Amino acid sequence: MSDQLPMPFDASYYADPYAFHASLREAGPVHHFMTPDGSPAWIVPRAADVARLFGDPRLSLNKANSRTGYAGFSLPPELDANMMNMDGDDHQRLRRIVSRSFTARRVEQMADGIRAVASDLADRLAGPTVDLVAEYAAPLPLTVIGDLIGVPLEDRARFAAWTAAMFAPAHPRDAADGIASMQKFLLDLVAARRDDPGDDLLSAIISARDDDERMSENELVSLAFLLLLAGVENVAHVIASGVLTLLENPALDRDRITDFVEELLRLAVPAHFAIRRFPLADIDVDGVTIPAGDTVLLGMASANRDPSRFPEPDRLDPARPDRQHFTFGHGVHYCLGAPLARLEIRIALETLFARFPDLRLAVPAAELPWRASFRSHALKALPVLLG
Repeated sequence: MSDQLPMPFDASYYADPYAFHASLREAGPVHHFMTPDGSPAWIVPRAADVARLFGDPRLSLNKANSRTGYAGFSLPPELDANMMNMDGDDHQRLRRIVSRSFTARRVEQMADGIRAVASDLADRLAGPTVDLVAEYAAPLPLTVIGDLIGVPLEDRARFAAWTAAMFAPAHPRDAADGIASMQKFLLDLVAARRDDPGDDLLSAIISARDDDERMSENELVSLAFLLLLAGVENVAHVIASGVLTLLENPALDRDRITDFVEELLRLAVPAHFAIRRFPLADIDVDGVTIPAGDTVLLGMASANRDPSRFPEPDRLDPARPDRQHFTFGHGVHYCLGAPLARLEIRIALETLFARFPDLRLAVPAAELPWRASFRSHALKALPVLLG
């Protein structure tokens, strides 16, 4: 019975999830657990299985295919009609609309603007001790995405607080309150951009939607939600964890940060698991049957450190020949924002270490606070001495 399933996600897991992932890889191909939100889930930890199942059409993202009462985030329709809950033609339809804004050429054209944001944030850092999460890693992608979709400056800090409440609520009602606040905020933002269009991505998507109705109103608002959530949350955590990784590897040449970005993404993957999936039929994973409709979590963080795929997987190796990690997913649901995320992370790290070459931790690494979340390994704060 599901109420007898183990629930291994505790303080030791939050501090160091990678030892847990390694134990799963060694113990077997699939494991059945209870998640902290009360949902039973099958975790797939090995790289070969993760790669194969990412491309298996029998695994659906649509929550309507859950047969076990999947909990997860309870989102209103205005936020839930996004690509992370769609399969097939609907997913491809929305993906085509968004992909035009994330071509390699368009993203590269954003480089100067991102450098200006990073430089401005670095200018504001005043020490000797600062929290790089609050003062640099989090505001950088929030500013970039906020500019991209036209979020007013005065509203951006509030959105960051709502996101934190979703992923690591301090009180039981925090997550629901944060989601409700996001819902109202985004409905108001879409209405404002419709009345007074700007030179931003959201205004362009609203115009395209209103001209030929290629997406529903809920899909439009949900897209804005996804762009903000994924574009800010994940990038901020890789920047912070990337800084920590470089500080813990002082022998690395910080003038070659471009060579490190893929390794940092592999090691500092912000999400432990890909978005939940539901088998449309019973599926076999190396001799273990996962019933149709159960929840499946593909272990991206575990697969990124699978020694069968990446030799010496816990070592940052800029010359590693295989750079095909799972941080941005795999297959038809590969993250559209990956080029922009890579650019932001590279510029953020280059700017910071060029400005503060003597940057160092203000506390021992063992004392750094990590978010209490089974979904992500994210620093709550990163106190550093600027030098």
